[in-house]
Amino acid sequence: MTGLADAGERGRLDIDGTVLRKIVEYAADGTPGTLRHERRVAGLGMGSSGASARVTDGPDGAVDVRLELTLQYPAPVRRTVDAVRSRVGGELSRITGRRIRHLAVTVTGLRGADDGAGASGARVE
Repeated sequence: MTGLADAGERGRLDIDGTVLRKIVEYAADGTPGTLRHERRVAGLGMGSSGASARVTDGPDGAVDVRLELTLQYPAPVRRTVDAVRSRVGGELSRITGRRIRHLAVTVTGLRGADDGAGASGARVE
């Protein structure tokens, strides 16, 4: 015997919203058909970024998620978004034990896989 009390008697685990957001973004970025997009400020390339999420705590440990992402073109948008929803919900549940109550996905762009959206900043001339 280890001498430890039941888990419920030892305390509780709180997972910061930033951690939940990063899990959601990582899972979305890892879904086939999603792309990173170039970040530009005042016309200057600032690297690339992937999905952007906002996670809000809901009742009973559930969370509400607002997710913005760029998808590969041409591709079936609805099927890709369904895959993102499934992967994000599965990863969040597997890693944290939390479930998604509401997931709103906004597609902010459609890009070809090689149209210069990467960090290189290459453009068509």
